[in-house]
Amino acid sequence: MLKIVKRLPIAMSVIAIGFLIVQIICALWLPLVTADIVNIGIKTSDIDFIWSKGYLMIALSVCSMIGAICNTYLFSRISYKLGGELRSDIYRKALRFSKHEFDKIGTSSLITRNTNDVTQVQTLVEGGLKFLILAPAMLIGGIVMTYLLSPTLALVFLCAVPFLAISYFVIYRFASPLYTKMQKLLDNLNQFFREGLTGVKVIRAFGKEEQEYEKYKAVNREYTKNYITAGTIMSVSIPLVTMFVSLATVIIVWVGGKGVESGTIEVGSIMSAISYSIQILMGFGMLTNVILAIPRGQISAKRINEVLDMPVGINDPEQAIKAENSTLTFENVDFRYQGAERKTLENINLTVSVGQTLAIIGGTGDGKTALVNLISRLYDVEKGSVKIGGTDIRDMEQKTLHGLVSYSPQKSTLFFGTIRSNMLMGKPDATDGEIWAALDMAHATEFIRTLPGGLDSAVEKGGGNFSGGQKQRLCIARALLKDASIYVFDDSFSALDFKTDGEVRRAMRGKLQDAITVIVAQRIGTVMDADAIAVIDNGKLAGFGSHEELKATNPVYRQIIDSQFYKEEAAV
Repeated sequence: MLKIVKRLPIAMSVIAIGFLIVQIICALWLPLVTADIVNIGIKTSDIDFIWSKGYLMIALSVCSMIGAICNTYLFSRISYKLGGELRSDIYRKALRFSKHEFDKIGTSSLITRNTNDVTQVQTLVEGGLKFLILAPAMLIGGIVMTYLLSPTLALVFLCAVPFLAISYFVIYRFASPLYTKMQKLLDNLNQFFREGLTGVKVIRAFGKEEQEYEKYKAVNREYTKNYITAGTIMSVSIPLVTMFVSLATVIIVWVGGKGVESGTIEVGSIMSAISYSIQILMGFGMLTNVILAIPRGQISAKRINEVLDMPVGINDPEQAIKAENSTLTFENVDFRYQGAERKTLENINLTVSVGQTLAIIGGTGDGKTALVNLISRLYDVEKGSVKIGGTDIRDMEQKTLHGLVSYSPQKSTLFFGTIRSNMLMGKPDATDGEIWAALDMAHATEFIRTLPGGLDSAVEKGGGNFSGGQKQRLCIARALLKDASIYVFDDSFSALDFKTDGEVRRAMRGKLQDAITVIVAQRIGTVMDADAIAVIDNGKLAGFGSHEELKATNPVYRQIIDSQFYKEEAAV
């Protein structure tokens, strides 16, 4: 939490605290003025004295109101600005994460940390800055001012304070672990809910609605149970404060009555002491809200710092080297996912030059996507190196590397906005003519021209208003729009029919003739025209060559052919 507190603007915080002090002084002064009016003005029937003190009370009330408004505004501004900075920093840090860090934290947990956790910290800072100063000041100030009126009456408050402190410590001790558990349960809730929404078609297809609902219900029930328990524990605080302060007030009236009878205490002093007891009650009430937020805020701050302090696995070198875009080489490459016992890729060696197309084929789970992910350093190799033009990509700035590579992902990813805004992600300064040319190469112009908005037609979240084939063609067009040296198509033709697949690949040859093209595919028809084909089997390079060479000599490639065509056709 201290790291986050250090982010607060010092000057604005000091000014806000200054206004808070004005509010506190005025609030504590008012009962003292009331005591003077009763003890002096009313007792001596001095109307001028009463009027003068009345004007003073009005002035103090106005000053207290101005101080309260100003400090509330400033504290709110400070906390909300902090919340905005934290959200921006978390998002910026997440964009720097490699796939390893994403896999470690999880998407649903990142969303929770960037929303709920930041809100909890924001609430704690806003309440803590104000009430952690206001509540103790009201408590100590109330006791001191009561002491100035009557040391005997102040003793009553001093006796009540230890009981209140012990009560709050016990409440905090039991509530804090519950709030820690609740934040983790909230992560699980978000994960189940997110999976249910994104996988609703699969859930319905297999008739698993009831089972998925029961899983969500179980986590929700546990979260609710913890929340109720924590809320019940925290709800004890206000009745306890009320009880202790009420008992203190009763004792004050009783002791004060005895003092008035003996002439040692005046009536105005008793009235002021009762006013201070109300202020103390309000102070502890405010403190309750802060104490309620402290355990949640601390846990949330810890979770936020886990993200902000997490070392990024993939960093730029101290002295970057620029690469010549002549070749793409995998040299003795080994790779495994974090925490995995078995290597995903092992001893991969291959080279492809400018103007050539490298096709990668293999079975599901053999490591094809992992291999192309290494090109953009979404992951780093465990052993060996990936080189562009003889330069290890780890010796290049990531920005430079990403500028060299254009990528069409395995899962077609479109962003909420318009077709134009999605295309401009590939080339921000692209003209409409360039966009239409890329769309034409991807055979996407036909369905886009039927849309009433054309390039400005809406794209829903995840491209939900387009079919699988349409989304895939838009992603291909976006990759082709970018002027890159290496184009990577990760199973980007799988949703296209055979005719469209062939037409798209033929159309983009002119654009890619001076670049390196890498195509990951499952279909033989997609890869057979490539200059070189890499056959991946169980993470190892089982073959490398042209279609004809592999068909004649490589049993793994032959098996893939036989699984997709009739043997009579394969023999042709």
